[in-house]
Amino acid sequence: MVEKKSLADILSRLTYLPNRTPEMALTGEADLAFSEIASYRDGAISVGYYSGSSEWERHPAGDEIVMAIEGHTTLVLLIDGEQHRIVLRSGELVVVPQGCWHRFEESIHLKVLGITPQPSDHSLDFPDG
Repeated sequence: MVEKKSLADILSRLTYLPNRTPEMALTGEADLAFSEIASYRDGAISVGYYSGSSEWERHPAGDEIVMAIEGHTTLVLLIDGEQHRIVLRSGELVVVPQGCWHRFEESIHLKVLGITPQPSDHSLDFPDG
């Protein structure tokens, strides 16, 4: 079934998370700041609203699309053992390559949309590769 959804309505229902930390991924403290909009292929289209930093993550089954809707962040990609920082501002997007470890840091009032394949791997520690 085809269903139209309002991104503005979904974003307005999110609870702003002012001090996101990587450890919150393990506790569920950040749950109200995120919402799945729809299933998509083998994953989902989701949004979040927060400031702070995330844990490391990667998606071995496919590329992830990340778009800053409002606010800004630094997306850190781990490529060949080196960290590459990309500043994302409102309206900008990045395609994170399949299997590439990445994280968000220094996010400020970030409303972010992600089209994320599953499964996802997460790590609090700096990944080995």
